Amino acid sequence: MRGDYRRKGAKVFLLGGFTGLLWNTASIYWVFNAMNAVMPVYAAAFVSLIPFGLAAVLMALAFRLYYQLRKRYPVGWSLAGLVCFWLAYEYLHQTWDLAFPWMTLGNGFAGTHQLVQWYEYTGVYGGTVWIWLSNSLLFLTILSAKDGFRPFHRYKLLAGLILLITVPSGWSLYRYSAYTEHENPANVVVVQPNVDPYGKFTFLTPESQIDNLIQLSESAAQTNTEFFIWPETAIARQGGFDEDQFYEHPVFLRIQQFLQQYKNGNVISGIEGYRIYNTPQTPTTRAYNGGYYDAFNSAVLIENSAKLQFYHKSKLVAGAEQFPFAGALAFMKPLFAGFGGTTGSYGRQDKPSVFYAQSGIGAAPVICYESIWGDYVARYIEEGAQFIAIVTNDGWWGNTAGKDQHLAYAKLRAIETRRWVARSANTGISAFINQRGDVVQKTEWWVPTAIKQDINLNEEITFYVTAGDYFAYLGCAGSLVFGILIIVGFVKRKNIG
Repeated sequence: MRGDYRRKGAKVFLLGGFTGLLWNTASIYWVFNAMNAVMPVYAAAFVSLIPFGLAAVLMALAFRLYYQLRKRYPVGWSLAGLVCFWLAYEYLHQTWDLAFPWMTLGNGFAGTHQLVQWYEYTGVYGGTVWIWLSNSLLFLTILSAKDGFRPFHRYKLLAGLILLITVPSGWSLYRYSAYTEHENPANVVVVQPNVDPYGKFTFLTPESQIDNLIQLSESAAQTNTEFFIWPETAIARQGGFDEDQFYEHPVFLRIQQFLQQYKNGNVISGIEGYRIYNTPQTPTTRAYNGGYYDAFNSAVLIENSAKLQFYHKSKLVAGAEQFPFAGALAFMKPLFAGFGGTTGSYGRQDKPSVFYAQSGIGAAPVICYESIWGDYVARYIEEGAQFIAIVTNDGWWGNTAGKDQHLAYAKLRAIETRRWVARSANTGISAFINQRGDVVQKTEWWVPTAIKQDINLNEEITFYVTAGDYFAYLGCAGSLVFGILIIVGFVKRKNIG
């Protein structure tokens, strides 16, 4: 941040990259744990460098660009540039083929959600900006006191720092304590079957898995239960189910038989499916037996009729569910295959769709990894979702911090949208989260169980749902401006030299 401005930029880049690598490795070590379960240690270590190291390189680039600014412009402008460069990095890491927004700084408040109730206005990028502005003011305060470098009086800086920390926190605590939900209850049951994801096809038939899900559902159900939430790929078999013919399959008929007991009952479940075409329909279409098909990681709504609603997961895990930059990285297909998915990309749909029950209730079917994207979940709400149903399978990571972090991030989605979250995780942790982000109920890890809750449906739209990640957009625009300043400064220096 300070440093000798005559120091070579390569040293700044290396220091920033090394720091980022340590931070990422300590925070998401469980990625290695998941990979090591299905591949040799050396291969798992190599593949882990992608989430561990790639973000570190982008972080280092942000600091390298700050260094270039600081050599030619005042510290205030340079720090503003650093904030913009960092926001641009986080947004890039949310949108490209190797997207992994797990480490977005604003996610760090998931454990203290009472302090960021204003995410309903800003989303997690507001948290990123808050962290950077607070640290920048702290840096300037220390610098002015130590070296007499005073672009502002140090007491004004200190006062600004105190206000920047206390005002948002104080308002958030007030909002948290004063927030009340409108009474609009619906009874929901969340099921946690606890099936080992590495062996689900070796010791259980599709029919036995459905019977287990139904038994657990019935253990918690009541006559007015409207939704049963089953986890990601809960309805599964080798090769998947033909979505166009699923209504004829015995598994579907068994679920419908179960739902006859509940007047307004619906099952929202993960399902492994496919669709067959006569001609290629999508970029992910594959040829098979003279025809074509797409495989999907899907969610399905099943009700007391032959009507089915499918949603195809859009935010696919790089490597496991989609092959990133397929042409350039084709040599890495065997390594990616070990992450529990396939090296051929799943099909996907371009935008979220809401499941509407016969009663008119709209549910957001969010599949696993998608729950990290605040802007994507917000689009379900724009489409009319009144609560969020997360179906996930966190068993790939084992009993590590990964499952806990994933659950905590769902609290932020509840605050951003002011919607209840009903979270069904195959091996845990399943939970209900209210509109303030409180975990009202949760299950233990690796325990087959079911829990029920009366949740309040909400139709109000937050500012964040309407505006989206505007802090990220401003950061990207600012990065372009500061990038131009760097180029202009470089050209001037070259001409003078």
